[in-house]
Amino acid sequence: MIETQTSHPRFLSIEGGEGAGKSSLIRAIQDQLAAQGHTVTLTREPGGTPVAERIREVLLTGGEEAICDHAELLLMFAARAQHLEHVIRPALARGDYVICDRFIDSSYAYQGAGRGMPLDTIASLERMVVDVVPSLTLLLDLDVKQGTQRARSRPGTPDRIEVEHQAFFERVRQGYRSRADADPERIRVIDASQPMKHVQQDALSVVADWMELPCSA
Repeated sequence: MIETQTSHPRFLSIEGGEGAGKSSLIRAIQDQLAAQGHTVTLTREPGGTPVAERIREVLLTGGEEAICDHAELLLMFAARAQHLEHVIRPALARGDYVICDRFIDSSYAYQGAGRGMPLDTIASLERMVVDVVPSLTLLLDLDVKQGTQRARSRPGTPDRIEVEHQAFFERVRQGYRSRADADPERIRVIDASQPMKHVQQDALSVVADWMELPCSA
């Protein structure tokens, strides 16, 4: 069991529902940090390591059988444990900035609010696995209908999450918003319905303010 959890000053996560535009924003933030001479590690959840990427494949395809909600939650945390051990902690120890496409908030939103898994169960797994968390999370908030239209316009076959019904994504969005309401200093909500140029301007302004904080770790 993790005894303490540290909020790391160089650890940033990007959250949001389907079609929110996380990938474009992550590239813009990476460019901003690199232009200032910082080394950046980009990573994602689920995934980020060879083992965690194999777990991701199972989570997104389902394989030969349906994945039950408990298994989905446990697989997410198994991938997260690998991710922390082999990517996130080493990168932070090197002095890198880490930008993660989804992190712990996604479990509360997707498996908690979306699937209906008890939040205290997720919190127990978090205490067991997660010892370092982002000091800033950007939540790209977007109307579910608009987000799913964007996501389904992308090429390729939708995965098992993307084909969920609208009510599921409404619960996910509310789960994210509840997290933001409970932790407004860390989770900054960005209106992702704007043109991408304005989304990036808003987000990069928040990141610039965040980087002015003392970076002692």
